[in-house]
Amino acid sequence: MGTYAVTGSASGMGRSASEWLRANGHRVIGIDLHDADVIADLSTASGRARASAAVLAVAAHRLDGAVLAAGVGPTPGPDRPRLILETNYRGVVELASAWQTALAATGNAKVVVVSSNSATTVPMVPQRAVRALMSDDVDAALRSLRPFRRAAPAMAYAASKIAVSRWVRRQAVTPQWAGRGIRLNALAPGAVMTPLLQKQLATPREAKAIRGFPVPIGGYGDPERLAEWIVFMLSDAADFLCGSVVFVDGGSDAYFRSDHWPAAPTWMQAPRYLWRFRRFGARD
Repeated sequence: MGTYAVTGSASGMGRSASEWLRANGHRVIGIDLHDADVIADLSTASGRARASAAVLAVAAHRLDGAVLAAGVGPTPGPDRPRLILETNYRGVVELASAWQTALAATGNAKVVVVSSNSATTVPMVPQRAVRALMSDDVDAALRSLRPFRRAAPAMAYAASKIAVSRWVRRQAVTPQWAGRGIRLNALAPGAVMTPLLQKQLATPREAKAIRGFPVPIGGYGDPERLAEWIVFMLSDAADFLCGSVVFVDGGSDAYFRSDHWPAAPTWMQAPRYLWRFRRFGARD
């Protein structure tokens, strides 16, 4: 049986994933603001450092996997954008990076980052904010969000999910991750009936926007069913899954982007080995 670190383990998908893992005999080290093995605030540098160090100590520097499910939603508030960016981006990247050697020590570790279909369905997200996050400059990202005013939390949330999904895609295929036997992937849910969504639905203004969002199959996701996807992505069946962003959102991403993907790269974007198709034609 394995040892897994799970952020956001006290509620929602993190809690459901923790319960699934424990029910299957695995050891879970939960991280959250309360009701967890490690109590830490991932919106602060000190909290992230404490969480990463505590997990390594408890796990004796060996992890079979990790689920990075902690996140802050786009509810209104003047301080909300910073909280969102710090938790949703740095709370993933810093912990995953700190645990990398412990994950490599087991030889076949799996990491699942909980992203969101907001990464592809929210319009007008400033790319400057995304680029700033990926350069680890939260202050610059916040400056790019100021013109959005009341919509800044929603833009911050989407930017954080775009950035963390791109981080997963970029890092997953590198020698430091894939080359060391670590499979790094992301799950991108739509609206899931977590305590966060329940809180939003209790606010008339937010509830109207949520209910008006296209979900082709209707309804909301179930945290327990989403946890089953997470557990699958941690299993041996996912050995060949690397750098994927898996959408489980009732069809919303497909509704908005039916023709955006798959898309072949341009020749300028194509890897060097693909140039032979242009020069000589496809050959076995």
